[in-house]
Amino acid sequence: MRYTSFRPADNSKEPTLSNPNYTLIADVIATITAIPPDTIVSRTVYLGETMRIILFGFAPGQELSEHTSTKEAVLHFLRGEATVTLDGEQTIATPGTVIRMAPALKHSVVAQTETLMLLTMYGK
Repeated sequence: MRYTSFRPADNSKEPTLSNPNYTLIADVIATITAIPPDTIVSRTVYLGETMRIILFGFAPGQELSEHTSTKEAVLHFLRGEATVTLDGEQTIATPGTVIRMAPALKHSVVAQTETLMLLTMYGK
């Protein structure tokens, strides 16, 4: 496996390259190709000792009900629109919205439209 380029000689995309120093995901959005109605799809795109990255695809109206995490986390919205509730306060997330959450923060996500959200969790 090559570590310095994410395009092989035939110019097709390699989905992921990894070595001990980095992981490159050429097109994380392509990890979820379809979101069936009334579902939430998730794909773990990276799992390391101190970090986990998961791509979520929400069909319109789907919800992650209120919960907490023991880890610090970042939500990054890539597509769609969702209502995010953080410790009782609501905000609308659209493409480009990034939210950092401390451990134990109560939060929920409700997709208003088809939504792609990248979740990064930190800590052991």
